[in-house]
Amino acid sequence: MRLILILSFSSCSQVLREEGKAFCCYSLWAHQGTQPHSIKIEGDITLGGLFPVHSRGPAGVPCGEIKKEKGIHRMEAMLYALDQINSDPYLLPNITLGARILDTCSRDTYALEQSLTFVQALIQKDTSDIRCSNGEPPIIRKPERVVGVIGASASSVSIMVANVLRLFEIPQISYASTAPELSDNNRYDFFSRVVPPDSYQAQTMVDIVKALGWNYVSTLASEGNYGESGVDAFIQISREAGGLCIAQSLKIPREPKPGEFDKIIKRLMETSNARGVIIFANEDDIKRVLEAAKKANLTGHFLFVGSDSWGAKNSPILDQEDVAEGAVTILPKRASIEGFDLYFTTRSLENNRRNIWFAEFWEDDFKCKLTRPGIKLDSDKKKCTGEERISRDSSYEQEGKVQFVIDAVYAMAHALHNMHMDLCPGHTGVCDKMDPVEGRLLLNYIHSVNFNGSAGTAVLFNENGDAPGRYDIFQYQMSNTTSPGYKVIGQWTNNLRLNMEEMQFSGGSRQAPDSVCSFPCNPGERKKMVKGVPCCWHCELCDGYQYQLDEFTCEICPFDMRPTENRTGCRPTPIIKLEWHSPWAIIPVFLAILGILATLSVVITFIRFNDTPIVRASGRELSYVLLTGIFLIYLITFLMIAEPGAVVCAFRRLLLGLGMCISYAAMLTKTNRIYRIFEQGKKSVTPPKFISPTSQLVITFVLISVQVVGVFIWFAVVPPHTIIDYEELRPPNPELARGILKCDMSDLSLISCLSYSIVLMVTCTVYAVKSRGVPETFNEAKPIGFTMYTTCIIWLAFVPIFFGTAQSTEKMYIQTTTLTVSMSLSASVSLGMLYMPKVYVIIFHPEQNVQKRKRSFKAVVQAATMSTRLSTKSNDKQNGETKIEPDRTQ
Repeated sequence: MRLILILSFSSCSQVLREEGKAFCCYSLWAHQGTQPHSIKIEGDITLGGLFPVHSRGPAGVPCGEIKKEKGIHRMEAMLYALDQINSDPYLLPNITLGARILDTCSRDTYALEQSLTFVQALIQKDTSDIRCSNGEPPIIRKPERVVGVIGASASSVSIMVANVLRLFEIPQISYASTAPELSDNNRYDFFSRVVPPDSYQAQTMVDIVKALGWNYVSTLASEGNYGESGVDAFIQISREAGGLCIAQSLKIPREPKPGEFDKIIKRLMETSNARGVIIFANEDDIKRVLEAAKKANLTGHFLFVGSDSWGAKNSPILDQEDVAEGAVTILPKRASIEGFDLYFTTRSLENNRRNIWFAEFWEDDFKCKLTRPGIKLDSDKKKCTGEERISRDSSYEQEGKVQFVIDAVYAMAHALHNMHMDLCPGHTGVCDKMDPVEGRLLLNYIHSVNFNGSAGTAVLFNENGDAPGRYDIFQYQMSNTTSPGYKVIGQWTNNLRLNMEEMQFSGGSRQAPDSVCSFPCNPGERKKMVKGVPCCWHCELCDGYQYQLDEFTCEICPFDMRPTENRTGCRPTPIIKLEWHSPWAIIPVFLAILGILATLSVVITFIRFNDTPIVRASGRELSYVLLTGIFLIYLITFLMIAEPGAVVCAFRRLLLGLGMCISYAAMLTKTNRIYRIFEQGKKSVTPPKFISPTSQLVITFVLISVQVVGVFIWFAVVPPHTIIDYEELRPPNPELARGILKCDMSDLSLISCLSYSIVLMVTCTVYAVKSRGVPETFNEAKPIGFTMYTTCIIWLAFVPIFFGTAQSTEKMYIQTTTLTVSMSLSASVSLGMLYMPKVYVIIFHPEQNVQKRKRSFKAVVQAATMSTRLSTKSNDKQNGETKIEPDRTQ
């Protein structure tokens, strides 16, 4: 940049040599039209000023229409501050501050050209070879020296200008530039600002987003330093804070093409869940975004969080209020300066001639036209009278950055004052040590200032030249308010204070709209994250016996527990057992009670008629043993249904097989005795051994002892105890899971317990089959045979039912009921076929219960042999009908 300026002056020298005219270089520059159009105020010390007095012009034209608020209001605020300082006897006494104020025309490149004025005095110009026509050296007017610059407004302009000013060590204080990039003390070491940087603004916006419960938003930025830096800061802070994801980050071009904003809205709708839109954009871009959203019929869909470029301005939302409803915006904390209002509303064409743009402002503000010599007045515009008054004849509202312009000028003044106190103690006016003012030393004084500004808040700078972050938070509200407009809903000073109760959104709703990629999972659901997008996930139910350990993990409950209804933890599995009132227990108990009553009736009858022929002929001793076994079979039903305990489990083991063992051992002994008698009779007349009642009892008890010994060995190896079986009743639906309190007897051990009885039953059945040819007149062979056939059928039916229900959820009930009913039926068959006919005869036909003549064993054998021969000759002939009473005394 320094080379460019030197070349400029070299060109001037060349012109002078060629023309030979006595013009100073400054005058030539002015005549060539390169002198900036500026305001010059004389003073002992001159400050520079950069303001966007005009908007950006169309292609090929640097400046456009005048900007009343951002331009004239802010520029007049600097003039007002200079007046206040120069009239203050305590601040810079006897020193007058002057100014050179330039128009940036809202364009960074144009502002750079204009700002070269500030560095003219610092450029070393070699004029030794320049002579006027008379041979004398030219008279070159020395430009004023600018010690510091107030401005600029836009961050892009400040960045461009700061790169030049730092080369010449000219401090710069901005009143509106908030780009985080300007906080880089290595690149912009001579830049300071009285407004907080966008990094604070971005932090505020991140805090607002989190307070609204959002975690998925889009960003929208105007192309340029302000918009892009603001969004970059927002993304960086949100990434560091965590829990916030950016759906899309879109940029608005500097020169948008037709339909560009429609495309932006369409792209935002690609992630329609991201209803929150963070917008760092200029006023024109904000307005066109709102127009495009309204055009797409998306009023109320998006909720905008706007930066300070939106603030509390009405211009971006004009005619788009319904789209902007609910928008949250922020603005550096500020106050309206009453002194400036009084100053500005009294400005007129007569008393404000120092402002060269005031006439243009006057025409625009009052919609009139001033007459100028040689210029014809348009017929459609009224003539300005000069008697118009601001605020009386036009609307007026103090621009939001006026306070910061005043504070920036005062910060420079306080720095110069402190510098003067240190370098020129007791000296009136500017002393030699401050002529010229050393820029780097002034910068140190600027960073050291600390005073109450125009709004009563402290003005100070950190090591990067940034002001502390203080923001007001606004929301544009339409419903439930007397007049639609911006309402203060909170503040931010290092932390957020947001009044959620004061907020309202589209349609007057008090509930903030959701802006999340994925809604929170329900209790009992885990998050399955979407790769690369930490705020997006799918919710998966913790199924089966899983519960939600944390938001990302499902774990299986311990074996004795099941998940709670909402699957956020585990709860003990209910313990069940077969209850007496259960339908599965009522039927077996009913059968057992009937069986016990019938058995007791038979026993009582036999005892009562113990010496009668029928009782003696049936084998009293074995009959009582067999009836005992039948009684125990019925009794086991109660033990199978009773609540399991160590004692109950012990009796289950003992009696489950013992009752059947006693019954079938007695019947086996009977059938074996009959079979041996008739087999022996075929060979000889000598009776077989061990057919006496005593021998029969011994044989029976020997057979029973095998079962008893086996059970007691089982007691010794595995003592009886209870268990809770959680696996047996563990269906896919955990709500149906139950722990079953039962004895420690597996299906296999139960069958093993009955296996010996089954062997006795099968053996007895074999003997019954072999003894089927015995005549009816001999004993109970055929009733025992029918009993065993029926019993076998019952137990053959029992096996598939018992084992076929092993996977059923009703397994415990079915198996217990099947087992007890099968045992009761087998006992009932034995009781009914062997003893009920005898009881019937004893009670209802006592005349048949008489003593028959006795026969010798030889007679019995002969009768049996004769019966066998007759049956051989004719298969259809019945056995002899003569009842023969065997001799039981043998």
